[in-house]
Amino acid sequence: MKITIVGAGGMGSRFALMLHRSGADVTLVDGWQANVDAIRADGLQADFNGTPVVAKLPIYTPADIATSGVQADLIIAFTKSNQLADMFAQIRPIIHPDTYVLCLLNGLGHEDVLGQFVARDHLLLGITMWTAGMTGPGHVRLLGDGEVELQNFAPAGHAFALDVVSVFKQAGLNPKYSPDVRASIWRKACVNGTLNSLCALLDCNIGQLGQTREATPFLREIIAEFATVAAADGVTLDQDEVCHHVAETFTADIAAHYPSMHQDLVVNHRLTEVDFINGAVVRKGQQHGIPTPYNTMLTQLIHAKEQLVHAQ
Repeated sequence: MKITIVGAGGMGSRFALMLHRSGADVTLVDGWQANVDAIRADGLQADFNGTPVVAKLPIYTPADIATSGVQADLIIAFTKSNQLADMFAQIRPIIHPDTYVLCLLNGLGHEDVLGQFVARDHLLLGITMWTAGMTGPGHVRLLGDGEVELQNFAPAGHAFALDVVSVFKQAGLNPKYSPDVRASIWRKACVNGTLNSLCALLDCNIGQLGQTREATPFLREIIAEFATVAAADGVTLDQDEVCHHVAETFTADIAAHYPSMHQDLVVNHRLTEVDFINGAVVRKGQQHGIPTPYNTMLTQLIHAKEQLVHAQ
């Protein structure tokens, strides 16, 4: 299986490295020129559970890939959500009728974006609980274990989805074929829609958020809106279970972690993915006539802060 990974950040690099080490044919695409140059010159360099690892992988910019002659049986999307449409518009020349796309991004509504570029029966959706972080261009830190859950978006993609599970299993990515990945995506979106947005706005880590008196009421109100909109979208969420799941992070091993939206907005002054998390709930709520005041306010506040810090 020829695999192209679009977005060679921390998570894209983790999947690329693990698939490459298992013998898979992997190509990278990334829009950060410094990252592309570093990987071309010195390979993808990783601290892989404390062991230095270097992998020589082909990597292209989106502009280069169009004329590269690269063919992909599977494209895995690891861009930022707000860059997804632009990236796939640029790599459209390598998307053929028999190309499948697997989206493992956080958030909601990516199938609507990708549906512009690939047939729905060639679309796979999933979530991953692996972690990864970049320490510089071409350098990543990959610690701990994780898993992947995925499912074909339309019934016709079932056989290929099982092939992907097999390839991921050989790479040690701990994949699982999901009977209802949309429910898992919504559940994970609740985690991101609470921890990411609140930690970014309050400039705190997960544990510090949990120490505030307002943390639990915030969780319940935000997740209640998620659950109401999800139900209208055909997905059932157990609000109590999800609230408990999120609250457990306040004292878990990741309590000292600053979520990705905090890293993007507060640390690096980059535009966030809020429109695919809280903003997606607002849009879907409007479609179904469901008010979403908490998620509306969170989305507006994040966008206001993006403007104040001149995020790009």
